[in-house]
Amino acid sequence: MVDVGGKDETTRVARAQGHIRMAAATFALVSSGSAKKGDVLGVARIAAIQASKRTSDLIPLCHPLALTRVAAEFTLDAKRHGVTLDVTAETVGRTGVEMEALTAVAVGLLTIYDMCKAADRGMIIEDIRLLEKTGGKSGHWIADAACK
Repeated sequence: MVDVGGKDETTRVARAQGHIRMAAATFALVSSGSAKKGDVLGVARIAAIQASKRTSDLIPLCHPLALTRVAAEFTLDAKRHGVTLDVTAETVGRTGVEMEALTAVAVGLLTIYDMCKAADRGMIIEDIRLLEKTGGKSGHWIADAACK
């Protein structure tokens, strides 16, 4: 692990996002809350938050962090038959929360896949990326518009 002992404790925030596309019938199950396994987005929100808290158990050499806030927000896109997951993770510490936000997005989307795979094995998880981070020595970073 990288030595962060000499770094100042600062408020650190990271926002990450990803998407999952699915068949129209599967999207209808998710958006109506009528999937066989239950409330897909509710369970995926809990999975995302739980994953953010367990990131250091999943990613080798990642520092365990005391998170002060994790928010997982879903946006439904009926035109694309997809769901976008935006996660914001925050802490006050010596290292950033980018990995926690990214892990939360990945696990949240994988949970949607798991809960709907009986109806649609062709779902596509895509575009998981960091959107923004603040805090620490490197300051404020926003994803380059050219990467979108």
